[in-house]
Amino acid sequence: MTESAAPPRQRLLLVTGLLGAGKSTALNVLEDLGWEVIDNFPIRLLDRLIDKADAPASDMRTPLAIGFDSRTREFDPNKVIQRVKLLNQRADLEVTTLFLDCAGRELERRYNETRRRHALAQDLPVASGIAAERELMEPLRRWADMVISTTDFTSNDLQQAIRERFGSEAPADTTVSVTSFGFARGMPPIADLVFDMRFLDNPHWDPELREQTGKDPAVAAHIRQDPAWDEAFARIRDLVLLLLPRYKAQGKAYVNVAFGCTGGRHRSVFTAEQLAEALRAAGYAPSVLHRNLSARAADMVEGKH
Repeated sequence: MTESAAPPRQRLLLVTGLLGAGKSTALNVLEDLGWEVIDNFPIRLLDRLIDKADAPASDMRTPLAIGFDSRTREFDPNKVIQRVKLLNQRADLEVTTLFLDCAGRELERRYNETRRRHALAQDLPVASGIAAERELMEPLRRWADMVISTTDFTSNDLQQAIRERFGSEAPADTTVSVTSFGFARGMPPIADLVFDMRFLDNPHWDPELREQTGKDPAVAAHIRQDPAWDEAFARIRDLVLLLLPRYKAQGKAYVNVAFGCTGGRHRSVFTAEQLAEALRAAGYAPSVLHRNLSARAADMVEGKH
């Protein structure tokens, strides 16, 4: 007689980190991915919650994400660690701890932008509250299974990172996104392949093309006339098409290809559109994001001609 298969383990994700680092965004994405999400849950009640969730035996258990931070009632990082160590010993649980971190200067900017008070600095500068919280949370940061720094992330960047790591099922095919950006306005924080297109002649310095973008036919014609364009793009296209099946074979569900130029309005936009077209012809369905397309054309950004 064959032994019956062991029931699937309950997947439990503990989400914590510094206030303002993106916990709410992460939990919202997890909920969209089909996780059961509870925020600001008292950790001392975690055992009771798990036991209750486990009561009705079922073949498939909904993954559970618990959010908590320094504001949570009776919060003590060391007690949290000890409690989770005990949970890790249970054969019916798969426990992961995610810590969301962020540089102090960026947290200050976010607090100043929202005009919210820091929970640990009601009558002090926000920097004092951030410093106190960082010291309080350091044991959890060191102990966490996974740390994501959101310092250079937009909300969309964090959402993508959470989807990549915690989606319940990987797509049948690799999901490809193609991004254009301007180096003068900062590198994209999430990119697997980055190509610098600043070797091409810059349409910005043609007064008739300056206010146009890489989506306009006149800019496209200008870039195509560059002697380096045809061979360079062909090699980039062939490299990407070579690598995508290999990424898929390694289990990578998401691949982001990014093209940069100085301002992010002409060369990178045109190249991104051309690669997206080539990928569609090859059977992929890429999403396209032009990060700086709406930015104002500026000589100060582009530098001297």
